[in-house]
Order: sequence, then C-alpha cells, then structure tokens
Amino acid sequence: MTNLTAPVHSELPRLVQPIAVFDAGIGSYAAVAAIRYRLPDQDILYFADRASFPYGNKGRAELLAILGRTLSYLDTFEPSAVLVASNAPSITVLDDLIGEIDRPIFGVRPPIAEALHDSGGGDVAVLGVASMVRSPELRAYADAQAGNDAGRVHLVDASSLVDLVESGAFLFDRERTQKEVNAFFGALARSRPGITALTLSSTHLPWLRSYMERARPDWRLFDPLEAAIDAILPHATQGNGTILGLVTEDDRFGVEDFQSMLTRLGVSLPLYRVAP
Repeated sequence: MTNLTAPVHSELPRLVQPIAVFDAGIGSYAAVAAIRYRLPDQDILYFADRASFPYGNKGRAELLAILGRTLSYLDTFEPSAVLVASNAPSITVLDDLIGEIDRPIFGVRPPIAEALHDSGGGDVAVLGVASMVRSPELRAYADAQAGNDAGRVHLVDASSLVDLVESGAFLFDRERTQKEVNAFFGALARSRPGITALTLSSTHLPWLRSYMERARPDWRLFDPLEAAIDAILPHATQGNGTILGLVTEDDRFGVEDFQSMLTRLGVSLPLYRVAP
C-alpha cells in the first residue's frame, strides 16, 4: 500500500487536535462548513483525495486500501476525531476500519429510520451514487433500519445529480441545474408515487438542496451529515479556528481545478499538495 507524502508538518499551519474530514470530492466541504458553524474555535484538517475520485466506483478491497492509507496519514496530525465524509465507504467498509487508528472514526449513513418516522406514512427514497444504491451492504443497512417497513424504502441512483455538483454546473449554470433537478424529481415521482421523503445520501447532494426544494417543496429532505456532526461534537477541542486544506491530484483532477471550485463556492482556503 503506497504511503501519502506531503510537506513536513513544520511547514504547515499548526493545528491543535483537529477534527479530520476527508472524501474524494467537493461534497465533503459541506462537512467542514457545518463543523465550523457548530464549533468556530475547532481546528479542522480537510483532506480531499482527488486522485482517488470517485470512491463510489471502487471495489471493496480498493476502498479498504485507500481508507486504510488515508487514516494512517491523517493520524500523524493527532486528530481528536476523523470523519469519513462519504456515504459509499461509510456503508460498505467503515465498520472494518474501526480501530485502524487510535482515534474515534465516524461516517455518514442514510438516516432511514428518522425519515420513515417523519414521512407522514409515505415512502422514503435513498438518493446516492449507483455503486452505493446497488450494493448489498446498503440494502442490508436499509432493511435493518426500516424493519417491517422495508418495502417503503427505495434505493435510487442519483449519479446524474451528483454530476451537477462535481462539474460545478450548480454554481455557474443554475437554469440548466434546476431543469435537470425538476426532470429527475418528476421521473422519480412518476415511478414511485408514494414518496414523501428523501435522504441525501451523497455528500454532494446537500449542495442542491435549494434546487430540490423548488422542485418538490412537499417532500422532506434528510441530510446524513447532521447526525454525524452531532456524534463528533463531544470530541471537540479548543483550537484556533484554523482550517488546513490538503489535496491529492492526478492527470484528471488538478489542485488548481479544485481550488477554482472552492472559490466558486465562496471559500478562500490555501491548499497544500499531497503526493498519492
């Protein structure tokens, strides 16, 4: 397993027991923003593993290798907690990695039981990337969460919506984005007319929340990130409110492109390259 290498810690901004957040895409910055809002003095280590994008199309063995390598690297920063801010590995391999490092590790998982409880008796759609919604691990998780109501839970491929975020279209082509969200939700409503609630089970999807609310204001939206942040709060530490951004890159996804995406989000954050 190849190790990650980056500038020596002495060359980086100093962090005090940061909360480490990582994923392969831009969606995970929503977790950084949520932690910053709840814990303004908490130091945060934000690691975007662009060289491994997307996590969602990786096999189990590859995901285990990627996450194991990443956890070992992040552990060198002595974090107070680590958040795997990606639904697919959180569902499929995270349980196998608990104890990999001597830090608490959290993931993001669809809040299916909560959505069923608050759906008004309607059905729940779990929106995620194709590999996740087709995985036996998610079906088993959904069935366990739903119990006797498993028939009311539908796993829905929302990869086309994720692409709207990853491409940046949701920022610079709002008219097209709204049309595509409207069309997606229209097709979903026709195929599953009982739906009254959705779980946004890709960290990209909350960036489309305003588009979704315009498309279907009658559907309730549930963000898996909210429960994850609640679980992390007891591990907060007093820091300086510093956010350190680390990024891997490859021939497909350069650091400059990722920096541009953050800038379009209104995020000013210096990024440091990490060699995969």
